[in-house]
Amino acid sequence: MLGKLLNKRKCFKLVCGAGNEDAVEVEKLVALYATAGARYFDLSAREDVVLAARAGLERAIPRERRAEFCLNVSVGIKGDPHVSKAAIEASLCTDCGACRDTCLQRAIVAGGEAHSVNATRCIGCGACIAACPTQAISTCSRSTPLEEVLPPLVKLGLDSIELHAVSDDEAGVTEQWRSIEAKFDGILSLCVDRSRLGDAQLLARIRSLIAGRKEFSTIIQADGAPMSGCDDRHQTTLQALATAQIVQRAELPVFLMLSGGTNSKTAEMAKLFGIEAHGVALGSYARKIVRDRIERDDFLANPALFQEALVVARDLVDRSLRYMG
Repeated sequence: MLGKLLNKRKCFKLVCGAGNEDAVEVEKLVALYATAGARYFDLSAREDVVLAARAGLERAIPRERRAEFCLNVSVGIKGDPHVSKAAIEASLCTDCGACRDTCLQRAIVAGGEAHSVNATRCIGCGACIAACPTQAISTCSRSTPLEEVLPPLVKLGLDSIELHAVSDDEAGVTEQWRSIEAKFDGILSLCVDRSRLGDAQLLARIRSLIAGRKEFSTIIQADGAPMSGCDDRHQTTLQALATAQIVQRAELPVFLMLSGGTNSKTAEMAKLFGIEAHGVALGSYARKIVRDRIERDDFLANPALFQEALVVARDLVDRSLRYMG
């Protein structure tokens, strides 16, 4: 089903967050965006999160249509920001609240003399680090061995698995990729950006990893600036388009997905620049615009509240898909 969806070049992927382990929020997001027209969902590689996504689909979509919706889990090589969590050094924290005010995930917890991080909600975006005036915040990578993570998840019936490979460790990336291939025979997604690699290196990595794979059994997720699209400016999405253009010009037998810094402007700009992506993945921005409503405890039980959020979410999905295909 995922291959057919991508071939239509009308795929909207809702990124719940590779590091977002808040199953309650994930259920709400999936229920909302599935109703709004999203067909593909990117999830943290946790069994409870995948089950929450399925619960969201069950709430929103009739049984006979659920096969149309696809689930992906994301894993990352050590050091990739998508599998990192923030940590606050209490002795350096002045309790100023700057980190809490800037965190869109509401992952910063006030604690009297010092703040702390709710790791379940933290997605490793680094906004709190940039905001902290005393450099009290750092990130630590939390990469769990794939032999522990993947087997129970594969049994749940995934449509794809994604490797976040923001790293210059070629041997490590290759090892992780081959390990995933050995455990999953479906579509694989490779998330790459140019923060550590030059253009030639990026293409060399892609060619090496897809060698021997069936044509169009791989998604290349062209990342711009990961987890940065929430400001909805045109310039924020330029890096994603630049990375996608490099991949498109190489004419590789892969699906192309726009991601990283993506927002409501991405699909329109891709069309303007002649980038023929198979899909667009939105995370930070898509979550931000419904955040206030999603956080309500009665979100799924309050039809009026759900409808308010649905109007906003559907506008984003429709606007993105309008410029694709």
